[in-house]
Amino acid sequence: MIIRIKNKSTFKIVYIIPILLLIISCKSTKDVIALGEASDKLSAKQVIKQHQKSEANFNTLQARVRIDLIQGDKAQGATFSLRMQKDNVIWLNAPLGLVRLMITPDKVMFYNKQSNEYFDGNYKLLSDFVGVDLDFNKVQNILLGQAIFNLKDQPHSVSVNENSYALQPKEQSALLELFYLINPTHFKMDSLQLFQQLKKRILQIDYTSYQNVDNEVLPKDLRIIAVEGADEVSVTMEFKSVSLNEELRFPFKIPNGYKEIVIK
Repeated sequence: MIIRIKNKSTFKIVYIIPILLLIISCKSTKDVIALGEASDKLSAKQVIKQHQKSEANFNTLQARVRIDLIQGDKAQGATFSLRMQKDNVIWLNAPLGLVRLMITPDKVMFYNKQSNEYFDGNYKLLSDFVGVDLDFNKVQNILLGQAIFNLKDQPHSVSVNENSYALQPKEQSALLELFYLINPTHFKMDSLQLFQQLKKRILQIDYTSYQNVDNEVLPKDLRIIAVEGADEVSVTMEFKSVSLNEELRFPFKIPNGYKEIVIK
């Protein structure tokens, strides 16, 4: 079953009445896609193909990102500088350089000047936070509104759910249930939902709005909810001042004398 997402924004398109009168009931795939309305006439393969075609094509990305985290009764937030070189580096810097993070396909590194600590290791830290095994491609896809697993690796079924295409593997794993909601206008994700029943874990990522930057559709607002048992962590991200294909640097050097964070 697909869980209905509360407060999920959908794209509503108002058509001029004369144009509506010209639309016939039997539409081609191209027509359905152009209308921006989910239709049961599209197969899972067609939806997957359109989703893969929607992947943003750029070399570098720069943005300011407002990140707010809520865990229990604790809340904190700040605006970070985000830089990406697609498929190679994701770099995040807090105001005054107090916290800096850089991830590559091989490792995750960050340091915190307030606590004089640093981490230099693999993706276990991020994976434990969200409850799903992560790698560079999965993190990058989450930031760009793309599916975190290769949709061609196994057969999927599709249905229409609140004007989104609901994709799910035809054979769900007993350990991990996976659902995608795909937007019918630009075919990016509206929502990603992962359920681990045995571990009582839920990961849900909702994309509440997108923006067009140099003809590339990119997330503007997203919310990540990670639940394990009775514990819940919520992270919201708002992407501002996004620019593409500028020449960027990714400076990162762990200061001397910092204590290493060791993940066991």
